[in-house]
Amino acid sequence: MREIVHIQAGQCGNQIGTKFWEVISDEHGIDAAGNYVGDSVLQLDRINVYYNEASFHKYVPRAVLVDLEPGTMDSVRSGAFGQLFRPDNFIFEHLLLFLQTKICIKLI
Repeated sequence: MREIVHIQAGQCGNQIGTKFWEVISDEHGIDAAGNYVGDSVLQLDRINVYYNEASFHKYVPRAVLVDLEPGTMDSVRSGAFGQLFRPDNFIFEHLLLFLQTKICIKLI
């Protein structure tokens, strides 16, 4: 079995990545909430390459979204496919906290 972890970084990377997930979701019959709504068994073939199957047959992208600007993450979350991602797919808060901690340590 093959699995791919998709990494989206920065504003451009997240905008392109969001479009990527829209196209891949359409090809595999996955709606914006992560539910399978397709009409062919072939759409589920190798779906585990891009998605993890969560509870209630919901598919979640195997992705990491990174940005230093909260606005970019907010636009992804509020977009058409924002519900597709888990909250822990977004790394803005953790990255910002890490950078702030490093700056404080250097100042001390």
